[in-house]
Amino acid sequence: MSLSIPLRVRGAVVVTALALTLGLMSSDASAQPAPKPTIVVVHGAFADASGFSSVTGRLQDRGYTVVAPANPLRGLASDAAYIAGVLKTINGPMVLVGHSYGGAVITEAATQVTGVTALVYIDALAPDEGESGADILKRFPDSEILKVLVPRPFVQPDGTQAIDGTIDPSAFPRIFAEDVPIRITRRMATAQRPLALGALEEKSTAPAWKTIPSWSLIGSLDRIITPPAQRFMARRAHAHTVEIKASHASFLSRPKAVTSLILSAAGAARR
Repeated sequence: MSLSIPLRVRGAVVVTALALTLGLMSSDASAQPAPKPTIVVVHGAFADASGFSSVTGRLQDRGYTVVAPANPLRGLASDAAYIAGVLKTINGPMVLVGHSYGGAVITEAATQVTGVTALVYIDALAPDEGESGADILKRFPDSEILKVLVPRPFVQPDGTQAIDGTIDPSAFPRIFAEDVPIRITRRMATAQRPLALGALEEKSTAPAWKTIPSWSLIGSLDRIITPPAQRFMARRAHAHTVEIKASHASFLSRPKAVTSLILSAAGAARR
């Protein structure tokens, strides 16, 4: 004996099955985590991106793409514009990491692009609108950096003269990285990337940390951007903050802690 199912009933069954299938597909898609953001590391003055090699390796081992451009260190506006140009070549979400003066650069650059999901400040400047790095150093005068800068005049492309600054090599190990082996810091002192000192006087525009979630790592032994200065900026930015016993070069002396904070920011960006 055969049963005959009316056509309209069979159609209803097909439509229902299709709806269930699409619903399951939609549910599976929504359950997928967001793509991993690209981590962009912006170094500060008196150093370069190579110092982040241990941090970069840890991030790459966890499947993250890392981009570590050379920060020109010529001026806040021009440096931010250069970094923003790099960011515009990256597809998908990005987490920006700034060390020292690099923090001021990411604060400015992130406002010039879309796709930045988090800012991570490592012993870094995070200026407010109309504020300069020099303003922060003057507000918290315990910083030792201004006492050990060696000025060197240089001629700019337009023919005008400006001043570069580096740290006195004899003071570099203690001021910049007292918890890093001396054989490393001596080499770092001879290969410093100079900062055009006018960059410290440039005023920041509207800061990205007012609209983008921020994380901050504070080195309690920092002699360049002192812990009180860093705490002030972190509170102002409502940053997720971690404080560790480390010098200004925490990316070298405590790469595991620095990596952990970056991963926290990257993980939050994917939720």
